[in-house]
Amino acid sequence: MTAAAINRLGFVVVALLTLTAPWFLPLLVDSFWVDIYAEMLIWSLLAASVNLLFGYVGLLSFGQALFFGMGMYGVAIGVAKLGLGFWPAFGLGVVMATAMALVAGALAVRLTWHYFAIITVVFSLIFYFAALSWKPLTGGDDGLSFTMPPIVSIGEWELSLTDPTVQYYFIIAIVGICYALMGVILKSPLGSAFRAVKENDHRAALIGLNVYLIRLTAFVIAGFIAGVAGALFAFFGRYASASYMFYHVSGEAVVWAIIGGAGTLLGPIVGTSLLIILREELSHAWEHYLILVGVIVILVVIFAPKGLGGLWQALVRRIARPETPPPSTDAKGEDKP
Repeated sequence: MTAAAINRLGFVVVALLTLTAPWFLPLLVDSFWVDIYAEMLIWSLLAASVNLLFGYVGLLSFGQALFFGMGMYGVAIGVAKLGLGFWPAFGLGVVMATAMALVAGALAVRLTWHYFAIITVVFSLIFYFAALSWKPLTGGDDGLSFTMPPIVSIGEWELSLTDPTVQYYFIIAIVGICYALMGVILKSPLGSAFRAVKENDHRAALIGLNVYLIRLTAFVIAGFIAGVAGALFAFFGRYASASYMFYHVSGEAVVWAIIGGAGTLLGPIVGTSLLIILREELSHAWEHYLILVGVIVILVVIFAPKGLGGLWQALVRRIARPETPPPSTDAKGEDKP
């Protein structure tokens, strides 16, 4: 079996487990884990927004929580304050996050290395404190809760997201669309431009690429993805809070992306799932479980510097049968011995 076939088989197995989780998880463990699995998928989108910038463009952002929080507050304000339905509120959250990414990115992507990381933290802190102080709109320290719209229309279908199973499959659909969109972008000429800028921005500029515009485009796309994650999380919890805009949330997303494998499309799902499962399991067994989680993270970084995604690819290459090259021919078109 070739490496590509093994990867496809692994993807199919994970996809089947994801699709059947609401049926087998309650039987094997507890129905509580269905919600945890849905939460993993949402948080993986935030990690994917970090991965898009860091893994493909070479920009380490600690401000993705800002766009995640904007997505949350757009939904909460739309439903609780403006009386919007599901899709208008969802759109408001995503548009707010994307617009904020455009404004912040116009300034931030002029910088690189630690300067870029610092300015993203600054933007996150500014709007974190703004959300805390603007209590009539955001709820301040208490956050802003709302009631889920009873019916969501998708074409001719009418769904109730108050049903946990329907909500789970809706989250899968939105997350899957986002990952498919990222996959298309990364395989396009724009994705090649992202990698060229990451490898050497000076050479990229010399061959005619607009480095600033490419970085800004990546920043806005990453903000859009984080905004979708925030909007989903708001509907998942029926709540928005300024605490989700703090930079430590971005820091967790950075760790998830690195552990899963920066520069791999599905690495954020792997890293997010592993660390959230560890958090849920160890938190019941030991009060200081974060110490053990930190040790595991350090070991992965040391012994698998390309993340778990890179470790998986190395394992696949080791066990896979190499593809048979086509027989070479001589000038007369006859097979060589």
